Amino acid sequence: MTSQAADRPDTVGASRRSKITPEREQEFFDAVLEQIREGGYDAVTMEGIAASTRCSKSTLYRQWRTKPQFVAAALRARRRARVAGIDTGSLAEDLRQAARAVGEWSNKDTRLHQALAHAVTQDRELACAVREAIVEPELEALREILRRGVERGEVPAGHPALEYVPAQLLGVLRVRPVLEGTYADPDYMVRFVEAAVLPALGLARGPRPPSRG
Repeated sequence: MTSQAADRPDTVGASRRSKITPEREQEFFDAVLEQIREGGYDAVTMEGIAASTRCSKSTLYRQWRTKPQFVAAALRARRRARVAGIDTGSLAEDLRQAARAVGEWSNKDTRLHQALAHAVTQDRELACAVREAIVEPELEALREILRRGVERGEVPAGHPALEYVPAQLLGVLRVRPVLEGTYADPDYMVRFVEAAVLPALGLARGPRPPSRG
């Protein structure tokens, strides 16, 4: 009897969740993240998302009981690294390609971060979701790039600049809109890597290897 009672909420939750297809769920997630980018976190409401996606408020509230839970789910659903899979065989070129990759998404990602900046200080669940969905995947992928560079002997394992490379790359994405009023596009990010990151690691700028497509 006790076991059945304990299991019942999960069963009910699974039944409710199964009514929404993955495609429809992604439509909800895309809508809430775009509205955050456009109007900020505080301006987004469950009612507004329901209206923009042509569904009932009760559908959203059954699936995600609160706005923070809804936004956290949307962020976790998009968890991926822009720089994952980059491996040219050269640390300098890997970093250039990583810079270009994050620059290509700078407009959307930076706007989202800026819109969530205050909200994450007020909601722990939201802060964890932002870190899991946006920050950690990029950190993990960048550290892997650096690890391979160390293994190839391109930079010493104890080089003091290694730990700051992710902060350099990701930090300039957030700071440029504040300092210059414009986003850090791919060309800007590559120039930044060549002028600041490679010299910090003791890597000569040198000629770039041919593109692999």
